[in-house]
Amino acid sequence: MTSLAPAAPRRLVLADRVIPRHVVTDITLVVLGAALVGGFAQLYVPLWPVPVTGQTLAVLLVGAALGSVRGSLAMIVYAIAGIVGVPWFSESGSGWNVVAGPTGGYIVGFIFSAFLVGWLSERQWDRRLLKAAATFLGGTVVVFAIGLPWLAVVLGLNLQQTLEGGLYPFIIGGLIKAAIAAGLLPLAWWSAGRLSRTRND
Repeated sequence: MTSLAPAAPRRLVLADRVIPRHVVTDITLVVLGAALVGGFAQLYVPLWPVPVTGQTLAVLLVGAALGSVRGSLAMIVYAIAGIVGVPWFSESGSGWNVVAGPTGGYIVGFIFSAFLVGWLSERQWDRRLLKAAATFLGGTVVVFAIGLPWLAVVLGLNLQQTLEGGLYPFIIGGLIKAAIAAGLLPLAWWSAGRLSRTRND
């Protein structure tokens, strides 16, 4: 029996607004998203046990621009490629030992962060400043929610040591990255809409 209910509209994210959706473009965007995170990982301040990097900002942007599925797939590609030898973890690191080490939980957290940010962006939370700020703060929290317990288990740290090594040095930077993303995405949507109107004139 054929359903008479209308098909649910596809939820558009920024990439869909700019580039026609196709399997080739999807694969390309996933690979480019992984590469962007790898590039931002090289912007770092060396600290022990967790360096300060630009990765989280890239994860937020990729998740919002690509959506939940492609965004999280990009993070999976980033993790797997790094494990097999692409030197794009922080400080040009690679290999299974990085993911199994103290910072591995943050890398795993990127996958879930990109999914959450993408899921909210599919529901237009990235198009207005306040909702975008909440979206990107949520994505940042997810990274730490997975990264901190991982750090504690791998290094055998107590709660205070975990917070001092894996959270406190990153609070200000995390807020700044979330704010940057929250400013960029609504601006990008506005620019994409203006470009579309210009083409149609």
